[in-house]
Amino acid sequence: MKSAHKFHLVIIMCLFYFGAILAQNNGLSTSLPRSTPEAEGMSSKEILNFFDAAAKSNFDFHSIMIVRHGKVVTEAWWAPYRRDLKHTLYSCSKSFTATAVGFAVQEGKLKLDDKVISFFPEYLPKTVSPYLAELTIKDLLSMTVGMDPDPSFSLAVTDDNWIKGFFNTPIINKPGTVFLYNSLGTYMAGAIVQKVTGQSLIEYLKPRLFDPLGIEGMDWEKELLGYNVGGWGLRVKTEDMAKFALLFLQKGKWNGKQLISEAWVDEATSMKILQSPTLTDAERSKNDWAQGYCYQMWRSRHNSYRGDGAYGQLMLVLPEQDAVIAVTAEISNMQAELDLIWDNLLPAFGSKEDSNASQAASALKHKIGELELKKAMGKSTSPLATSINNTCFKMHQNELNLKSIEFEVEGGTIETTLTTDKGKFELNFGAGTWKKGTTKKLGPYLARVKGYFQGLPSSKVVGTYGWLEDNTLQLQLRYIESPHTETYNCKFNGDKITVEYAESQNFGNKKTIIEGQK
Repeated sequence: MKSAHKFHLVIIMCLFYFGAILAQNNGLSTSLPRSTPEAEGMSSKEILNFFDAAAKSNFDFHSIMIVRHGKVVTEAWWAPYRRDLKHTLYSCSKSFTATAVGFAVQEGKLKLDDKVISFFPEYLPKTVSPYLAELTIKDLLSMTVGMDPDPSFSLAVTDDNWIKGFFNTPIINKPGTVFLYNSLGTYMAGAIVQKVTGQSLIEYLKPRLFDPLGIEGMDWEKELLGYNVGGWGLRVKTEDMAKFALLFLQKGKWNGKQLISEAWVDEATSMKILQSPTLTDAERSKNDWAQGYCYQMWRSRHNSYRGDGAYGQLMLVLPEQDAVIAVTAEISNMQAELDLIWDNLLPAFGSKEDSNASQAASALKHKIGELELKKAMGKSTSPLATSINNTCFKMHQNELNLKSIEFEVEGGTIETTLTTDKGKFELNFGAGTWKKGTTKKLGPYLARVKGYFQGLPSSKVVGTYGWLEDNTLQLQLRYIESPHTETYNCKFNGDKITVEYAESQNFGNKKTIIEGQK
């Protein structure tokens, strides 16, 4: 019996071992290999300089991952953001959509010179203009649709059928000749892939891209026709962004297997049009948005290219350094963000032997361990705290459609119930701590189009609070799978309340004042 038991145990261990090897060979391992900066020819001291510069910048960085020679050498998350959380990509989503087009081209499902109108004849206007008739998929990918101004969000906010709306928007420049950023054009490219494959973008990319790279748990916003929106709305983890960039650095190859052709990678990452052809060389040398546009990627300085998204989402590929850098953030000035990378991280790739390397590596590890974003300001308690406990304030009519706000105070936690025209939402806030939770309340978002967040689960949030003054309570609600935060400054005056609401999405430039009373 004992020998039989040992035999079965050996069989199980062998199956486990070979299963792990098979999973790794099929790209199912969820993590990239890890190394250290110095082992891959980088300088911990220079990388530390980046974190110091980031702190001085007051930019809201959420994560960064640096990969060199295929190995992660630095990874960091600013609490409360974490490695296991997805993050809104905004326009980094476009690079994934273009890659779906690349797979469809590779499989003979479409061609880049296919005419856009051929895929949706049911939505065409009665009269098709000559420029619309000649518009191709390539024009969609290279942002040379020819519309001016960009109709993306004005149309998507008001129209239930974006395809029909796109076809009814005048094209005033010959397609392929003038650059103008057009997220609705990306949506059309994604919709075409979904039309010819009969699958959503996520379904189509899963066996071709996500599964081989070990990307799991992703989700992608849908519009009212049921298509993944393509131009934005994808959420993946920071390491997933790094994997995507690494696939392109490796010319479409992953674990020895060519997933997407090298020819497509070269085509998709080479300049198709200059964004601002009238700039001088001196002006262009300082501008990462004037180096040329590819297929839903940007050429950058230092012979690099990138996918990027609003508020600082970056998938940066540096072929000369055999490296990629993935960043999530909420930053208003993305050129300044890239300047921080060029000024502080680029020198790290040319490092020489340093006798103090171990000391710098230790300092870098310590710095990364203490990264944290600012919590709500103020004190943990106030003499007024007990007076607002179990109190509900009815709000006057306001643009947020906030109908009431109720407070329940217990120790270092304040639970609020916000009632809006969409329902009741219970939210927890901690004094000096991040109170975790989920909510169906829709948070701040750049792309507040028809049906936005459709197809996405409840939002993960953390809440903190502080008393700015004895009668003024600050509530901070951070949506930790997005870049954005809401702040409610609640001022109490007897039986009345004044709430000053602000969103980090517009960097506090707009404040909404709401009055209410018990």
